[in-house]
Amino acid sequence: MASAPMHLKFDMVAIGCSAGGIDALKGILPRIPKGFRPTVLIVQHIAPMAHATLADFFVDICNVPVKEVEDKEPIAAGTIYFAPSGYHTLIERDRTFALSVDAPVQFARPSIDVMMESVATVYRDLSAGFILTGSNRDGADGLRQILAHGGFVAVQDPKTSDFPQMPEAALEATQTLFVLSLSEIQHLIAGLE
Repeated sequence: MASAPMHLKFDMVAIGCSAGGIDALKGILPRIPKGFRPTVLIVQHIAPMAHATLADFFVDICNVPVKEVEDKEPIAAGTIYFAPSGYHTLIERDRTFALSVDAPVQFARPSIDVMMESVATVYRDLSAGFILTGSNRDGADGLRQILAHGGFVAVQDPKTSDFPQMPEAALEATQTLFVLSLSEIQHLIAGLE
């Protein structure tokens, strides 16, 4: 396992998580500093909520804008976006969001794979992908696409994950050397430019 480089420049940071992910995100997102330049896009598998979104839970504890993705919305730098429940989130070449109700992928909609493959295609080597705790293999193929397009990828150490299946699948798919504790991921993301 390698330690992550200290200074990396990216336009898009893609994060995928499932079971245990909300607690992991609570440790990462509030540490992103004011003035953070990259966009952060998150797919967290969660059942639809009646009166709130994931963005609603994070907006008051983060130092940068937090919102749920809207269809055809231009992507803003320095903003944390959550994929809405029930929709695949994609990125168009003109760097706007597109929402889709296509069939679930890896039993999930939104799918981490769909989101990360879209990020890889548009942002190429200006993308970074992270797979955190989760109980299926969604995200493994998407993370591999980010790596294949020249982006940076890292995986939460399965030993520190509440649910190791998703990080294990991502490791198997990418063979990344960047297997990091949640604390290391927190510091790495907060230090991105």
